[in-house]
Amino acid sequence: MSSASVGSEPGDGIDKGSISSLIPTVSKAHRKLAGSLLADLGLAAGQQFVLMLLWEESPQPQSDLTRKLMIEPPTAAKMLARLESAGFIQRERSSTDRRVVLVSLTESGRALEGPVNAVWGRLDEETTRDLTAAEQDQLRALLTRVAESLTGR
Repeated sequence: MSSASVGSEPGDGIDKGSISSLIPTVSKAHRKLAGSLLADLGLAAGQQFVLMLLWEESPQPQSDLTRKLMIEPPTAAKMLARLESAGFIQRERSSTDRRVVLVSLTESGRALEGPVNAVWGRLDEETTRDLTAAEQDQLRALLTRVAESLTGR
C-alpha cells in the first residue's frame, strides 16, 4: 500500500481508491450518525427499520421481518426484545399457527413514525450536505444499482 493511501481521515490504512474499502467506512459513519440522532427517541441504530416495516403493515410474522431486514434470526429476536421492552412493539403467537410469532406496533411505536421520519430526513441532509442536488440524484441511482446487484433484485 502506498503512503498516499494512509492518512488521518476515517478509514486510515485502507485503500481509499477501493469501493469495497469505502463502503464499510461510509456505512459505519452513517450508522454512528443515525444512532446519535435516534437516541433521543429511545432507539438504537437499526431499530427504526423494524418500525418502518411495521408502519407499512402491522402485525407481521417475526420470520418475515427477519427476512426483509436481511439479518439472522437471533439478531432479530434480540432487536425485537429490546423494542418490546421499550414499549414500541408487542409479540404474540398466532391464534391460527402457534409456531408463528406476530409482531405489531403499540401506540408508542405508532407515535414514533413522525419523529423517526424527521430524523431520517435530517440524516439524509447531513449525509449529502456537500453534494449538489444532481450529485444526490446520481448517488441515489448508483447506490440503488449496487444494492440491486448485491441482493440479486
